[in-house]
Amino acid sequence: MLGDSVKQKLREIVGSQWFKDDKESLITHSYDSTPMLQSLPDGVIYPENTAQVSAILKLLNEHRIPVVSRGSGTNLCGGTVPVEGGIVMVMHRMNRILEVDLDNLTATVQPGLNTKQFSTHVEGLGLFYPPDPGSMAISTIGGNIAECSGGLRGLKYGTTKDYVIGLEAVLANGEIIRTGGKLMKDVAGYDLTKLLVGSEGTLAVVTEAILKLIPPPKTKKTMLAMYKDLYGAARTVSKIIENRIIPATLEFLDNPTIRVVDDFAKLGLPLDMDAILLIEQDGDSETVERDIARIAEICQSENAERVTIATDEAEALKLMTARRSAFTALARLRPTTILEDATVPRSKIAEMVLAINEIAARHNVTICTFGHAGDGNLHPTATTDARDKEEIHRVEEAFEEIFEAAIRLGGTITGEHGVGLVKAPYLEWKVGSAGIEVMRSIKMAFDPNNILNPGKMFAKSTRKRVVLGHA
Repeated sequence: MLGDSVKQKLREIVGSQWFKDDKESLITHSYDSTPMLQSLPDGVIYPENTAQVSAILKLLNEHRIPVVSRGSGTNLCGGTVPVEGGIVMVMHRMNRILEVDLDNLTATVQPGLNTKQFSTHVEGLGLFYPPDPGSMAISTIGGNIAECSGGLRGLKYGTTKDYVIGLEAVLANGEIIRTGGKLMKDVAGYDLTKLLVGSEGTLAVVTEAILKLIPPPKTKKTMLAMYKDLYGAARTVSKIIENRIIPATLEFLDNPTIRVVDDFAKLGLPLDMDAILLIEQDGDSETVERDIARIAEICQSENAERVTIATDEAEALKLMTARRSAFTALARLRPTTILEDATVPRSKIAEMVLAINEIAARHNVTICTFGHAGDGNLHPTATTDARDKEEIHRVEEAFEEIFEAAIRLGGTITGEHGVGLVKAPYLEWKVGSAGIEVMRSIKMAFDPNNILNPGKMFAKSTRKRVVLGHA
């Protein structure tokens, strides 16, 4: 619990209206988008600038009070749930584009800036910021940086880490550090920029970011390939890459997802197909035409029932909107939706899809699969009901086996959602005990009093690896 003197000092730092400890504010910030997780903080604070963040952290560090920095709460691994109480620091007031540097093709922004608004702004200037997480209409740049968010364009353009070239961040003791800059090359010591990207708020609080911008593609085309053979679709993904073609987007939806998305978006998708691939290529006109023609040939060689190409931008947008609405559509089916993100090498997509289906059947649970097939990042999504404890247990067992299958196929437990609280018991499966100890040492160096997002990343105990009988 916060003492009255600490509360008063926090109010003095930000102004009384920007520190809240009323019941409604505490409940509002006790959860994120992760189902079945909630924990009340002791207070919520809204800093306006870096100096205030520094003063807040210095005070909280002196009193050993936990603090969770937060954007819009779209996290899916429990990463912004204040499991040890303390303060939730909401970054929404720090939401400005500080500069767009047209000479260096960079933008300097604050962490509370909405991702979609930023992307739209730079596009209006004739530039392009490729990272496009599924939550981009709601999420913030700071949250994207904390999780190293991916998105539909990650296959060709990379993820958030590939566009963050400099940071201003505040350490747990209130000290301010600056990393990188408007530089394309910088090997002065350890790469602290890359270390902080994806650190989930456990090492520092980001207060500014320098982002790399690029020229936009000149043209693009969108294709829909439809399959009655699920594994033909999965094989197509590998074959496209084998042919040295890197599409801008290469997305996968299985039949249950197709049905739910079509019912939600009314797009006339083919309900009799086991899977569809949504493929987009961009670049110069000649390259796009050549790649789309070759991709169509590959799809047909893997027994695609139909291959259609969007005739105009409006039709292409409808198709991309269908993919982006997958989670929202699935969430309508049952009271609880658990969205995961096991990732494997692209060549293992077919095996992973098969494993997911076999595991779901064995545990008698409903798991729909969609995701960024082109970069191996699948989103097996369980529709269930948190009130049915026995079913939830079966769902948890199924996901545990799915994570193990991903590791066995050379993959990882998470490609973009992060470790947070949910995946922490499985982190050692991926990085090993020595890797865990290195990470703990880094955490201790940055945050010796463990006030920054405590309880995340490092589990009290590692889950025992399961032995798969059929996957």
